[in-house]
Amino acid sequence: MIRRAIILLVLAVCTIQQSARLCAQEETYRFDIGAGIGMSGYLGDVNESNIFKHPGFAGQLSFRYLFDTRWAIRALLTTASLSGNSADFGIIFPGGSQYSFTSQIYDLGARGEFNFFNYGIGETYKRLRRWTPYLAVGIGMTFASANGTFAAMTLPMAFGVKFKLRPQLNLMAEFAMTKAFGDHLDDKNISDLYQIKSSFLKNTDWYSTIMISISYEFGKRCATCHYVD
Repeated sequence: MIRRAIILLVLAVCTIQQSARLCAQEETYRFDIGAGIGMSGYLGDVNESNIFKHPGFAGQLSFRYLFDTRWAIRALLTTASLSGNSADFGIIFPGGSQYSFTSQIYDLGARGEFNFFNYGIGETYKRLRRWTPYLAVGIGMTFASANGTFAAMTLPMAFGVKFKLRPQLNLMAEFAMTKAFGDHLDDKNISDLYQIKSSFLKNTDWYSTIMISISYEFGKRCATCHYVD
């Protein structure tokens, strides 16, 4: 009788320990905060082909709401330095003029993100993967400072890869192209150089970023344990 009680006690302790381990593995989080650095590039009136001819510095802060293992919405604050010189490309403007510029931009935006795989660690019944490619698209507002201040709506589009270093720690590499609905990201004096008037949709300014970032998840979603066979 005593031996049977001891065996039952040991089995109970082992079950509790196993449940605790599963709960620890299956903790999920609602929020994610991160920062990144990288390189920026420009396409526009004085650079029509090589987006990284004059690379600049880019930095980024982000905050995500994680709907589940596939979907998230991400708010971003990005700053990037842009520059260009028409002499690099042999562009011939009316009157034989040449143009160059340097500009600093600040972009505040929001994107929806879709992971190709169920992303995470643990929860083996969900077939989570520790890495995943992802796509993102969104909307934003960019402010540029070059020979004055200029603001324009933007359409960012991005592709990247995420990797979980630890259950709450993520490493990401991302390439993004951002379309500006305006023609003065480079310089207020660099516009309509071919005497063709630009508009909200008809303009040439884009900028891009290649970013390496790290993020930390927090805000436990649920502590419920699930049976895993």
